[in-house]
Amino acid sequence: MKSWLPSANASDCDFPVQNLPFGVFSRDGEQPRCGAAIGDRVLDLAALERDGLISTRCTPVFAEHALNAFMDRGSDVWTKVRERLTDLLREGGDIAIRQNADAFLIPLSEVTLHLPFRVSEYTDFYAGKQHAFNVGTMFRGPENALPPNWLHIPIGYNGRASSVVVSGTDFHRPNGQLKAPDADTPTFGPSRRLDIELEMGAVVGTGTPMGKPVTVAEADEMIFGYVLLNDWSARDIQAWEYQPLGPFQGKAFCTTISPWVVTRAALEPFRTATPKREKPLLPYLAEPGPMLYDIALEVGLTPAGSGEEAVLSRTNYSTMYYSAAQQLAHHTSSGCPMRTGDLLGSGTISGDTPDSYGSLLEMSWGGKTPITLPDGATRSFLEDGDRITLRGHAAGDGYRIGFGDCTGMVLPAHKKD
Repeated sequence: MKSWLPSANASDCDFPVQNLPFGVFSRDGEQPRCGAAIGDRVLDLAALERDGLISTRCTPVFAEHALNAFMDRGSDVWTKVRERLTDLLREGGDIAIRQNADAFLIPLSEVTLHLPFRVSEYTDFYAGKQHAFNVGTMFRGPENALPPNWLHIPIGYNGRASSVVVSGTDFHRPNGQLKAPDADTPTFGPSRRLDIELEMGAVVGTGTPMGKPVTVAEADEMIFGYVLLNDWSARDIQAWEYQPLGPFQGKAFCTTISPWVVTRAALEPFRTATPKREKPLLPYLAEPGPMLYDIALEVGLTPAGSGEEAVLSRTNYSTMYYSAAQQLAHHTSSGCPMRTGDLLGSGTISGDTPDSYGSLLEMSWGGKTPITLPDGATRSFLEDGDRITLRGHAAGDGYRIGFGDCTGMVLPAHKKD
């Protein structure tokens, strides 16, 4: 299938007519509103809705500053809107937009992209087996690398929705309590072991009431779409604080997501199965079919003062041990209610070789083997001025389903009073 918009038909375009991801944009001081990406343009969904070219039933939703109202309408409405947009943008479809393209299509180069949805709650998981094994090996040895519960349960922790930001938002290096291994007491200051975690984020479109668990199949239907996610991590702050209740300030300072939510429908052709189970899962985590996706991922680092990016890692979302649907089903298993706009981080996505690891902690093996960049500089962890960019796409026959960049730069820590 092709679009009548030429830029959407390039084989390396992230946003062909098969994709149509949703986001929030503004231009020239206008109020933020909802849009969809197509080629090198943003389709103004608020304008389409205003002119009666698309409908979501009842009150308008696309003039809102976030996708939450649209997502809350449910999967039937998501499907009908996507089908309508496809018909408006494909070759041979409805010509309503094509006749007046400038009124509805805005160059991506002229807009500001915003956080695409209000993040209700944020839960981050630890569901990549290679990452869990690598980290466990560093601290406990290979014979005790995986915790006893890891092969039975999607491990997670409740993060901070308030510090989830959109791609392009720079952030300050966090301060916190640090304790050197040979020190008797901690000190307070900037993290010296600032790291990344390459993840995918699942966006919950429809919620559940308190006390109602859902199956994996039902959980899959609740997911509106996916974003790239960088779970920035201060390893030294985390190391001192994490026992007995897990991550806290070492994770709370910033989480970056890509600006476009790629829908579950767009990713449907790229479904793939989770890996063979080493131990049987309990029945409530049983999958009715393939629940992961074949999404190629990469991490790029542009060091301070340099225009040359180094690609540090290439891996694939299909390496995960637990799917987002399993994570969501487990989240509800106690009766925990879910809300529209909940965000589930997949956990770090690492392959089985150093050039496919999803964190600097793994790539430098805890700082013991620093990474050499093209300009000769080395990194074990991030320095001020470093910019990290995550990219991802699913490759189809002559097209690709992309997410857009997920990028952020490290600013110096705030000085202590």
